[in-house]
Amino acid sequence: MKIALVHDSISEFGGAERVLEALLEIWPRAPIYTAFYKKGPAWDRFKDKEVHVSWANSIPFFATKLHSPFRFLAPLIWNSFNLSKYDIVISSSSWYITKGFGGRRDGPVEICYCHTPPRWLYGYETPVKKNWLVKSYILVVAHFVRMYDWKAAQKVNYFVANSENVKKRIQKFYKREAVVIYPPVEVGWGNKGSGGKKGDYYLVVSRITGGKGIEMAVKAANKLKVPLKIVGVASGYSDTCEWVKKNAGLTVEMLGYVKDPELARLYVGAKAFLALSPDEDFGITPVEAMSYGTPVIAYRSGGYLETVVEGKTGIFFDEYTVEGLIRGIREVGKIRVREEDCRVQARKFSKERFKKGMKEFVEKTFKERK
Repeated sequence: MKIALVHDSISEFGGAERVLEALLEIWPRAPIYTAFYKKGPAWDRFKDKEVHVSWANSIPFFATKLHSPFRFLAPLIWNSFNLSKYDIVISSSSWYITKGFGGRRDGPVEICYCHTPPRWLYGYETPVKKNWLVKSYILVVAHFVRMYDWKAAQKVNYFVANSENVKKRIQKFYKREAVVIYPPVEVGWGNKGSGGKKGDYYLVVSRITGGKGIEMAVKAANKLKVPLKIVGVASGYSDTCEWVKKNAGLTVEMLGYVKDPELARLYVGAKAFLALSPDEDFGITPVEAMSYGTPVIAYRSGGYLETVVEGKTGIFFDEYTVEGLIRGIREVGKIRVREEDCRVQARKFSKERFKKGMKEFVEKTFKERK
């Protein structure tokens, strides 16, 4: 079985890249095809793998500045790869329309692991600041890109969604069915960190960009004068990082990118984890937090509804405002959260379950197609 992995891009390191890592643990010799590959947090993770980049990678500044405004080039990028020699192509798809490699009798079978249909195409909040110029650009370009996205989705042989939330989006926008295999979470760390002393700080782990609720967390910490630690690096064209540096009070600490052992220590010591993205596709970080016995304060929406058990592993707040978050912070102190309950819930989303589910699905698909 010859397998190729296709991934949006390799630059930052987040949940989609953890999925790619887990797929490579199942099929370590599978080559990676990607739009561009730049040095950054993800570089060291994949530098020993066979990585094929598109022609766009050779364009000056494409990987750093031009890929977002020129995302309409995605069809030309993905159509430039010849994947006909493979039996199975597993596409890891979200914002860059990374799909459409199957659908031919003499070509590979495509299994699309869909993190979400592109949020910017279908009206969901994104990190991009929308001034009148950006809104006009999207209005013109998005129509044609949506047409391509639809056609590419019809060429996918099988969709795998990362949550029930995304499964509904796939059915809504592509009129396709999908099976759900939750993404891999490193819940094993929690066993190493169990029994650690809880601190008095709240924790956010996220790309530092718009649409993640980071500004709201900073404002709440400033008002309550409670410690807040923020893990993550600046992403895209957002000025969120500069905003935090300018507006953070004395209790707010920006830690930047931290390696996994340090991240584990931060999870263990947190009083609670803040999950603040509106309509999150799935949300790996709240599950990571629970794996350390740390309760979650989450906005009641999206994938958080599939992972956090209200009153048992955390609480939800309903009003997406600073005041709503403050009520959530106060409410979580009124409930008794058992660390073991959090860890048991997190194990439902372990990397082992992801790898087992994907391996069985791919092998079954290959046998049926033969």
